[in-house]
Amino acid sequence: MIEVATTRGSEVVDITPHVHRAVRESGVIDGICLVYTLHTTTAVIVNEAESGLLMDIIDKIKEIVPAAGYKHGENGPAHLQASILGSSVVLPVENGMPILGTWQRVLFVELDGPRRRRIGVKVIGNQGA
Repeated sequence: MIEVATTRGSEVVDITPHVHRAVRESGVIDGICLVYTLHTTTAVIVNEAESGLLMDIIDKIKEIVPAAGYKHGENGPAHLQASILGSSVVLPVENGMPILGTWQRVLFVELDGPRRRRIGVKVIGNQGA
Protein backbone atom coordinates (compact mmCIF):
# COMPACT_ATOMS: atom_id res chain seq x y z
CA MET A 1 0.00 0.00 0.00
CA ILE A 2 1.25 3.46 -0.92
CA GLU A 3 0.19 6.45 1.21
CA VAL A 4 0.23 10.01 -0.10
CA ALA A 5 -0.60 13.22 1.76
CA THR A 6 -1.78 15.69 -0.87
CA THR A 7 -1.41 19.40 -0.22
CA ARG A 8 -3.78 21.05 -2.72
CA GLY A 9 -7.34 20.65 -3.97
CA SER A 10 -6.07 19.29 -7.28
CA GLU A 11 -2.57 18.02 -7.94
CA VAL A 12 -0.58 15.28 -9.61
CA VAL A 13 1.91 13.22 -7.58
CA ASP A 14 4.57 11.01 -9.18
CA ILE A 15 4.35 7.64 -7.39
CA THR A 16 6.70 5.75 -9.74
CA PRO A 17 9.43 5.13 -7.11
CA HIS A 18 6.82 3.59 -4.79
CA VAL A 19 5.61 1.29 -7.58
CA HIS A 20 9.18 0.21 -8.36
CA ARG A 21 9.73 -0.59 -4.68
CA ALA A 22 6.50 -2.62 -4.48
CA VAL A 23 7.48 -4.68 -7.52
CA ARG A 24 10.98 -5.26 -6.15
CA GLU A 25 9.64 -6.30 -2.73
CA SER A 26 7.12 -8.69 -4.31
CA GLY A 27 9.87 -10.87 -5.74
CA VAL A 28 7.98 -11.18 -9.03
CA ILE A 29 10.33 -11.47 -12.02
CA ASP A 30 7.80 -11.67 -14.87
CA GLY A 31 4.12 -10.75 -14.61
CA ILE A 32 1.91 -7.71 -14.15
CA CYS A 33 1.55 -4.90 -11.66
CA LEU A 34 -1.87 -3.39 -10.91
CA VAL A 35 -1.82 0.10 -9.38
CA TYR A 36 -5.22 1.34 -8.19
CA THR A 37 -6.63 4.16 -6.11
CA LEU A 38 -8.85 3.44 -3.12
CA HIS A 39 -10.74 6.73 -3.50
CA THR A 40 -13.53 7.85 -5.84
CA THR A 41 -12.25 11.41 -6.27
CA THR A 42 -8.72 10.46 -7.37
CA ALA A 43 -7.19 8.78 -10.41
CA VAL A 44 -4.11 6.83 -11.47
CA ILE A 45 -2.64 7.43 -14.93
CA VAL A 46 0.59 6.89 -16.86
CA ASN A 47 2.10 9.93 -18.50
CA GLU A 48 5.12 12.23 -18.47
CA ALA A 49 5.82 14.08 -15.21
CA GLU A 50 6.92 17.38 -16.79
CA SER A 51 5.59 20.24 -14.66
CA GLY A 52 3.81 22.07 -17.48
CA LEU A 53 2.03 18.91 -18.58
CA LEU A 54 0.95 18.17 -15.00
CA MET A 55 -0.64 21.64 -14.80
CA ASP A 56 -2.26 21.08 -18.20
CA ILE A 57 -3.80 17.80 -17.02
CA ILE A 58 -5.43 19.52 -14.05
CA ASP A 59 -6.49 22.57 -16.08
CA LYS A 60 -8.03 20.55 -18.91
CA ILE A 61 -9.89 18.04 -16.71
CA LYS A 62 -11.42 21.04 -14.90
CA GLU A 63 -12.33 22.54 -18.27
CA ILE A 64 -13.99 19.28 -19.37
CA VAL A 65 -15.88 18.99 -16.05
CA PRO A 66 -16.35 22.51 -14.66
CA ALA A 67 -17.25 23.16 -11.01
CA ALA A 68 -20.95 24.05 -11.28
CA GLY A 69 -24.42 22.60 -10.80
CA TYR A 70 -24.03 18.95 -9.80
CA LYS A 71 -26.68 16.91 -8.01
CA HIS A 72 -24.02 15.10 -5.97
CA GLY A 73 -22.94 18.33 -4.33
CA GLU A 74 -19.71 20.16 -3.76
CA ASN A 75 -17.32 17.42 -4.86
CA GLY A 76 -19.49 16.14 -7.72
CA PRO A 77 -17.03 17.44 -10.31
CA ALA A 78 -14.15 15.53 -8.67
CA HIS A 79 -16.09 12.26 -8.97
CA LEU A 80 -16.76 12.87 -12.67
CA GLN A 81 -13.18 13.99 -13.35
CA ALA A 82 -11.84 10.85 -11.67
CA SER A 83 -14.21 8.68 -13.72
CA ILE A 84 -12.86 10.18 -16.94
CA LEU A 85 -9.20 9.69 -15.96
CA GLY A 86 -9.58 6.19 -14.51
CA SER A 87 -8.89 4.46 -11.23
CA SER A 88 -6.11 2.05 -12.20
CA VAL A 89 -3.27 1.12 -14.52
CA VAL A 90 -1.70 -2.25 -15.30
CA LEU A 91 2.00 -2.44 -16.09
CA PRO A 92 3.98 -5.39 -17.44
CA VAL A 93 6.77 -6.66 -15.19
CA GLU A 94 9.94 -8.04 -16.78
CA ASN A 95 13.19 -8.94 -15.04
CA GLY A 96 11.74 -7.76 -11.73
CA MET A 97 10.96 -4.23 -12.97
CA PRO A 98 7.78 -2.51 -14.16
CA ILE A 99 8.14 -1.70 -17.85
CA LEU A 100 7.66 2.00 -18.63
CA GLY A 101 8.71 4.06 -21.63
CA THR A 102 11.50 6.61 -21.44
CA TRP A 103 9.29 9.45 -20.18
CA GLN A 104 6.45 7.44 -18.65
CA ARG A 105 5.70 7.76 -14.94
CA VAL A 106 2.91 6.41 -12.75
CA LEU A 107 0.93 9.45 -11.60
CA PHE A 108 -1.62 9.79 -8.80
CA VAL A 109 -4.17 12.53 -9.51
CA GLU A 110 -5.83 14.25 -6.54
CA LEU A 111 -9.10 15.98 -7.43
CA ASP A 112 -10.67 16.67 -4.01
CA GLY A 113 -7.84 17.42 -1.60
CA PRO A 114 -5.93 18.05 0.38
CA ARG A 115 -6.27 14.65 2.00
CA ARG A 116 -4.38 11.56 3.11
CA ARG A 117 -4.77 8.98 0.31
CA ARG A 118 -4.04 5.29 -0.24
CA ILE A 119 -3.03 3.56 -3.45
CA GLY A 120 -2.97 -0.22 -3.76
CA VAL A 121 -0.34 -2.17 -5.65
CA LYS A 122 -0.84 -5.84 -6.57
CA VAL A 123 1.94 -7.70 -8.33
CA ILE A 124 1.15 -11.07 -9.90
CA GLY A 125 3.50 -13.40 -11.73
CA ASN A 126 6.45 -15.74 -11.55
CA GLN A 127 8.90 -15.26 -8.75
CA GLY A 128 12.63 -15.81 -9.03
CA ALA A 129 14.28 -19.01 -7.90
